[in-house]
Amino acid sequence: MFAYGLLAVVLVVYLTGIGLDPSWIGVLFTCTMVGDTLVSLYLTTRADRFGRRRTLVIGAGLMFVASVVFASTSSFWALLVAVTVGVLSPSGNEIGPFLPVEQSSLTEETDSKRRVTIFALYNLVGYVATALGSFTGGHLTTALQAQGAAAVDSYRVVIMIHGGVALAMAVCYGLLSRHAEVERPSPAGPGAILGLGKARRTVLRLSALFSIDAFAGGFVMQSLLAYWFHVRWGASEAQMGTVLLIGNLCAGASSLLAGRLAQRFGLIHTMVWTHIPSNILLILVPFMPNFYAAMIVLSLRFCLSQMDVPTRQAFVMSVVPAEERSAAGGVTNVARSVGVSLSSLLLGPLFAVPSLGLPLIAAGAIKIAYDLALWRACSRVDVKG
Repeated sequence: MFAYGLLAVVLVVYLTGIGLDPSWIGVLFTCTMVGDTLVSLYLTTRADRFGRRRTLVIGAGLMFVASVVFASTSSFWALLVAVTVGVLSPSGNEIGPFLPVEQSSLTEETDSKRRVTIFALYNLVGYVATALGSFTGGHLTTALQAQGAAAVDSYRVVIMIHGGVALAMAVCYGLLSRHAEVERPSPAGPGAILGLGKARRTVLRLSALFSIDAFAGGFVMQSLLAYWFHVRWGASEAQMGTVLLIGNLCAGASSLLAGRLAQRFGLIHTMVWTHIPSNILLILVPFMPNFYAAMIVLSLRFCLSQMDVPTRQAFVMSVVPAEERSAAGGVTNVARSVGVSLSSLLLGPLFAVPSLGLPLIAAGAIKIAYDLALWRACSRVDVKG
């Protein structure tokens, strides 16, 4: 995640610096998302049989190869191949096979009572690492340019560091203990789809629900929230940066409480009954009379909005057999990625009249519908966290 944060800061300016037209950069980014989704789906649905350590090493290797290509050439076609088969994150968000396989490996070493807390810590470390990577990438390039380095060369240094982190990842993954693996991986049967056998119906149903949640989340990505506050209230970049920083810290810290709640009330109940109030707060934001009131309501929403993340991840790991956990994590993550991608098609109409706050209202309403559908579908099979 530190490497993803590094790259997110410099990637676009680097590509424009080496002479790529913005339209071609858009093509690269589209191929990045498509390629990462397909690579992740292919690797995660085979990881439990092929070997989780091997899969993680391969993912880190693809990340390294993409870094080398980006640092060494300005050929559009070479870059296109690299982003399609490599693992790069232009947004700084989690991509690739790492999260599903890592979480399925953690599950082997964690009892159910501690799993939500472990996943919350895992996610919190990822948030902090991404922020540190972005901070480092921005300040490192500024420092190099102050010392006389050309802008493109300073960006290239960051990309090379990105590749160095990928190599370090490959070494660390290779040193993982055998306990990360499934004890008795079962071969994919004739009825298996996407590496899923016994859990196929459950995982596909959850994937459909999770994609609805992600579809709604695409309307309120943080960059879009910053834009809406700027248009609606005239908020400056510094103000929104402060709001989002505080909000993310609150979200990461509050997710640590999810473990205690899940132990008492169950995973699904914790997911649903913390998520619904957060979405009611999201709907209320556009109706606030001024920027400061809207900021307070949004900050309160952040305090609840991420408590469903570790509980959701723990629930998926709890309801599938050990030999299908990586595949389940990969399929549900891809479903969420597809949901976010589809929501971008409606951003134009929803943002046509910013003062109405339609994206926030639509996101909150759809997410509440998702919460109720999830509760109805899964409350009978709820497990303690």
